[in-house]
Amino acid sequence: MRMINNPTTSLRKIFQDLPFPAPAKIPETQISGIAIDSRAVKPGSLFVAMKGGTMDGHDFIRKAIENGAAAVAGDREFDELPIPYIKLENPRQALTWLAASFHNWPARKLTMIGVTGTDGKTTTSNLIYKILIAAGFKAGMISTVNAVIGDTVLDTGFHVTTPDAHDVQNYLAKMVAAGLTHVVLETTSHGWAQYRVDACEFDIGVVTNITHEHLDQHGSYENYRAAKARLFSSLEWTREKPQGNPRLGVINRDDDKSFAFLNDHIKVNKVNYGLAEEADVHAEEIEYSSAGIKFTAVSEDFRVDILSNLVGAYNVSNCLAALTATVYGLGIDPQVAAQGVAALEGIPGRMETISMGQNFIAVVDFAHTPNALKVALEAGRKMSRGRVISIFGSAGLRDKEKRRMMAETSAELADLTVLTAEDPRTESLDGILEEMAEGARSEGGRGGETLWRVPDRGEAIKFALRLAVEGDIVLSCGKGHEQSMCFGGTEYLWDDRTAMKAALAEFLGVDGPAMPYLPSQDKKEEEWLKG
Repeated sequence: MRMINNPTTSLRKIFQDLPFPAPAKIPETQISGIAIDSRAVKPGSLFVAMKGGTMDGHDFIRKAIENGAAAVAGDREFDELPIPYIKLENPRQALTWLAASFHNWPARKLTMIGVTGTDGKTTTSNLIYKILIAAGFKAGMISTVNAVIGDTVLDTGFHVTTPDAHDVQNYLAKMVAAGLTHVVLETTSHGWAQYRVDACEFDIGVVTNITHEHLDQHGSYENYRAAKARLFSSLEWTREKPQGNPRLGVINRDDDKSFAFLNDHIKVNKVNYGLAEEADVHAEEIEYSSAGIKFTAVSEDFRVDILSNLVGAYNVSNCLAALTATVYGLGIDPQVAAQGVAALEGIPGRMETISMGQNFIAVVDFAHTPNALKVALEAGRKMSRGRVISIFGSAGLRDKEKRRMMAETSAELADLTVLTAEDPRTESLDGILEEMAEGARSEGGRGGETLWRVPDRGEAIKFALRLAVEGDIVLSCGKGHEQSMCFGGTEYLWDDRTAMKAALAEFLGVDGPAMPYLPSQDKKEEEWLKG
C-alpha cells in the first residue's frame, strides 16, 4: 500500500475553501500536521485548542509550542504568542474542515457510505464492505473495531467511538493514496454531535435503529436522534463528485421510534428496509439456526436468496440494510450483493461462539444497550435447545437509566441472570449492581435462584458456566471486541473472549489462556476506587 509522506501545506491554504468565514490575515506558515493533544504535537504542527469535559486545550498551548507547534488555533484571546494564533468561533467544529483541507479533501475523491444507529452499525458496515469487495470495488472501512486500508488493518483503540476528526481525515487520505475508491465509515452520535465527520462528504447514509443509549450525554432521546439524523442532513451539503454521488438515505421501516421522524427529515432520495411486507426491501421465508440465517430479500425490482453466517432476527435487518444501500445506492447486482453477505464469516465480539468441547453454547457479544441485549437474548433462545444464561453489567458514569432496563430485559427473556462488572470507573460497583438487581427483581428475578450478583467479571463467567447444562447457551454481553475495562481511573487489559476461553479451560480441565487480571479479583472496592 502506498502511504502518504508527511505533506506540508501553508496555513493560508488550509483556511481556503472552508464553509465558515476565515479570519483575516492568515500567514503562509508551513504546516506538517494537525494535533489536538499537546503531547502529540510535532515540529510544524497546527495545534487546535479545544475545551473538553475535564480539561481545556488552551491551558496547554505553551506546552504545544515547546513541542514544536508552528501555529495555534483556539477560541480565546491570546497576545504575544511567539507563533501565529488564529481565533475561531468554534474550534471543534472547525477541526474537521481544517483537517480535510490539510489533506486536500480526500472524501471528495471517494464514494462515502456512512452507517449510524444504536445497535448493529459495526455489523452493517462490515456487510457493506464485503458487498463492495464482492462487486470488485477497491474499498476501505473505518469502524469502532478497526480501520481497513487495502491490506492494512489498523486498531482504532480500546474504548473508541468515531475517531477524532483529524484522524478520520488522515485515514481517508491514506485510502486515497492507496488507490481506494469506496469507503464505509461507521459513525456515532458522539461523532456527529462533536462535528467529527462533517467534512466526510457522504454519498449514502444508512441507519440501523435509534433506541435508548447515551441519554446522559445528549439529554433526551430527541437530542440523541437529532445527532444521528445529521448523517442525512449532511447528504445535502455533499459536493458533486466526478464519480457522481447518489445522495441516498436508507432507513429502517421497523424502527417505530425513528422511522417517521427520519422519513420526514430526509430531503434527498430515500429508501427503507424491514422485515414486514410494507418495507421497500423486505424479508420473506426467514429461517434461523445456530449456524446462521437464511431468507429471501424482496423488492419491486428484485428477489434474491440470502444466506448469512450471522444469527438472529436483528441480523436479518442488518443484511437488508447493507443490501438496500449497495443495490439502490451503487447499482450493485442483487446476486453479487448476496455473495458479499455470505462472505462475512462474523464480527469480532458480535455473537461470537467460543467452543472448547463443552456440551453447551458459549457466546461473547457486545450488547450493551437494552435493545441490543433484548435481541441478543432472543437470538440465543433460537440458537439453543435449553436455557438462556446471561452475564452482563452496566458502565459507571454513563446512562444510569439503562441499568434497570437491561436487568428487566434479562429477567424477562433469560432463564438465569448473572450481574457483574462492566467498566465501573469511579462509581461504586456494588451500587451499580444493586440498581440492576432491583430492576431484575421487579420482573420476577429471584436472588439465588434465577438472579446472582458476582462483581468480578472473570468469576461471573466461571459461575455461569457452572450453572450450564447440556443444550444451554451462556451469553457474556457488554464487552465484545473491547480490549480493556476501566476500574477507578485505570484501563486494565481485558478481552471477554480470552476470559471465556480461560473459564472454559478451567471448567473442562484442559489447557487454555490465563484469566485476565482485574482489580476486583484481589482488592476491596474502596482500594481500586482510589486508582
